[in-house]
Amino acid sequence: MDGIYDYRLPHPALREYVRLFQIVGCKFPAWMTSLPVKAYWPRAENCIAFSPKDLESVEYGFDGKKVASHSSRIYGQHSIASLRHVGRDFMVFQVQMQPGALARLTGMPITEFTNKFIDAEAVLSQEIRQVNQRLSYTRHYTEMIPIVENFFFRLIRQQSGKRYKSGLLPVDKINHFILHHNGNVSLDWLADQACLSQRQFYRQFVERHGISPKMFARVARFEQAMKFKNSYPGKDWLSIALELGYHDYQHLVRDFKEFTTLTPNGFLVADGKSPERVFGVVEK
Repeated sequence: MDGIYDYRLPHPALREYVRLFQIVGCKFPAWMTSLPVKAYWPRAENCIAFSPKDLESVEYGFDGKKVASHSSRIYGQHSIASLRHVGRDFMVFQVQMQPGALARLTGMPITEFTNKFIDAEAVLSQEIRQVNQRLSYTRHYTEMIPIVENFFFRLIRQQSGKRYKSGLLPVDKINHFILHHNGNVSLDWLADQACLSQRQFYRQFVERHGISPKMFARVARFEQAMKFKNSYPGKDWLSIALELGYHDYQHLVRDFKEFTTLTPNGFLVADGKSPERVFGVVEK
């Protein structure tokens, strides 16, 4: 069995638009009749993902209904968990976008992508199909990095100044601020910092990032709770809840049930069956 888990920064000239490259690969032998499934918790992010090998399918609601993915796809902001069923020879090159970058490159309200993924070819340049083909021909995953970077350089040049609200907005900077404070912020204060009324702040944030600022802050804190537990598995949920600014343990439980339908320990069991665990890797 082979596994690749490589997270790295993009070229400095792309960092206004791209936050992180996440390259994940899992190759499972033929004797494994049942492949592991990734329990994917909601994260404060939107992404463009490339799958040059076997495609995954995605299950929302833990209801057994799988949705086939595309070779390249846009993941909008999620506030619900999903199960990602990987292929036997699976690889994803996931481009985690900076706050507001997806709106700047597509010219679309990001509510169009909330809690779903769509075929990237339907939104971005059809050149993205050729990118996937080139990725599939590479001998080593590090050869994929310049291919993806060059695509984004071209995309940014093509779209810069042509799309609706192509520049950075105050609500994009506020999104970044929320991320770096794990969701523990005063939304009234943030609206004031953006020189916007509460109504304007809410409307612009939803249009730009797909969900309300309050929900985004909750997702950001929830994401940190999961990463905290993975980093410190011996720490109990109450301690994690209080450290991250939850009022109490039940407050954390309510977020788990709303975002995943499961209790904290129930979702932790599901996360323990993820593909990376087969290779001794824990997502942090």
